[in-house]
Formats: sequence, C-alpha cells, structure tokens
Amino acid sequence: MERKHNHEQPASLKNLLFAIVINGGIVAFEMVFGLLIQSMALVSDAVHNLSDIAAMGFSYWAEKVSGRPANERKTYGYHKIEFVAAFVNSLVLSVAIAFILWEAVGRLAAPPAIPGREMLWVAMIALAGNGAATLLLRKISSRNLNMRSAWLHSFQDALFSLGVIIGATLIMLFGWNVIDPLLSIAISLFILREICRIVRQTVDSLLDAVPPGIDFIQVRSDLLSIPGVAEVSDLHVWQTGADRKLLSAHLRMTEGSSDSESIIRQAQEMLMHKYGINHTTLQILPFSAGNMEHCNHCN
Repeated sequence: MERKHNHEQPASLKNLLFAIVINGGIVAFEMVFGLLIQSMALVSDAVHNLSDIAAMGFSYWAEKVSGRPANERKTYGYHKIEFVAAFVNSLVLSVAIAFILWEAVGRLAAPPAIPGREMLWVAMIALAGNGAATLLLRKISSRNLNMRSAWLHSFQDALFSLGVIIGATLIMLFGWNVIDPLLSIAISLFILREICRIVRQTVDSLLDAVPPGIDFIQVRSDLLSIPGVAEVSDLHVWQTGADRKLLSAHLRMTEGSSDSESIIRQAQEMLMHKYGINHTTLQILPFSAGNMEHCNHCN
C-alpha cells in the first residue's frame, strides 16, 4: 500500500500545479476584459478565481507536507494536514460564497444592464479553462479530502462560468438581466451543501471520530466472533489520513485459550479485508483478567 501511495503523490501534485497555472491565466484574462467592457460580473469572477488559486496553493503545500516521514514529535507523521487543508479551504470557499450570495440578492431588485455578447465569449473561454482544471483535479479528488476540496473550488468556478454563459445568452435573447443573480444563488446553494459535508468530515477526522463507512458496533461484534475471544474493551477506531485507518483494542481470551498469536492474526486479516483498517494495536489479555467493561471509560 505504501508503494502505491508514493506513485500517486507526484501525479496529484502535478495535476494540482497545472490547475493553479490554468486558473492564473483565467484570472488575468477575465480581469483585463472585465475592466475593458466594465463588467463587474467578470471582475468579481476573476477575484473569486484568485481566492481559489490561494486555496489550491494551500492544498499543494499540504500535499507536500503530508508526505514527510514521522519523527520524535509527530509520531503519526503529517497525514492529518490534509484534513486541516480541507477545513481551511472550505472556510475560504464559504466566505467567497457568502459574498456572491450577498451581491446576487442585492441585484435581484434592480439587476444592472450587462453587455451580453462580450460576456458570452469571455465566459466561454473561462469555462474551457475551468473545465480543464476541474478534469485534472477530478482524477485525484478521491485521493483525500484535501484534493476533494481543491476539486470543489475548481468545479465551482466551472459552474459559475457556465452560469455566466447561460445568463449572457438569455440576456442577449430576451434582456433578462435578473437571470444572472438567480443563477448565482442557485449555484451557491449547491456548493454550500458540498462545503457542509466536507467540513463535517474534516471535523470528525480531527476529533479522531470513527471513519465514514465503518460501523463501530459491527467491528466489536466481528472481533467477538473470532474463536478464542471472550470480550472486547477499550476499542478505538480512527484515521490519520484517507488511506490510513487505525484501531486499538483489548481482547480477553476465553477460558482455556492460549493461542494469542492466532487471535491477533485473524483479527488483523478480518479488519484489513473487511474495513480497510491497516494499522492495529491489539493487547491480548488472559481469561483471568476478569471483566473489562470499566476499561471503556479509562480514557
């Protein structure tokens, strides 16, 4: 598994770097033409893309840091930096979304006149760039929450560019200036739902909560089903990275059992194949240790 991780790391950094460069070009393009045609919509989108570049830069740094080895002080390494980066990026994106919502709601009452034709071709070029960046990040978005938050920034940019295209087309055909703020509000609400989900996952991970997709009660039941195990206590399941799930527990053997090595081997194989838990710390206690229920409250 570690070998696979080492191959994925350069690919994720390369794709992220390309996405940053593409977004930098979009910012310069939209800013110049937005000022030339006096379109605040394009200027605002350029500023929003600029905030996304900063967020992607932070994601790039986090990916570099997360690959550092463990040391005397960071005994688990720097894997959790991906959760910190995802959390910070989500907060930055929330601020940008709040600003866009505020501006969009304010424009509903008196939508300004917008040069539809000029907006259309500028937005089409911006969509091509944002679409390319989004596809690059989509390939690595399943790697971890940090990469998913970076992809979400780019995906949001592509959606807004698409919204500008639709809005510019309707403005050209029917003069519906109000469509621009309405599309902005709809897209912002969609992105906010994704932000809430990422923030919830990152907070859970930083608090060492049980990883998504793992049933804590079922894990305990599966450990108890191993021959020779009479009791499970002090059970903890958490993760330090998207591909690094950990478990620790005390297992008390049944009366007459003595093959602790077999219990550990069966437990590790079951946890790895069924739950993807690849780092376990199991303490095997003899039957004479007695009832261990109080150990669940030791920590």
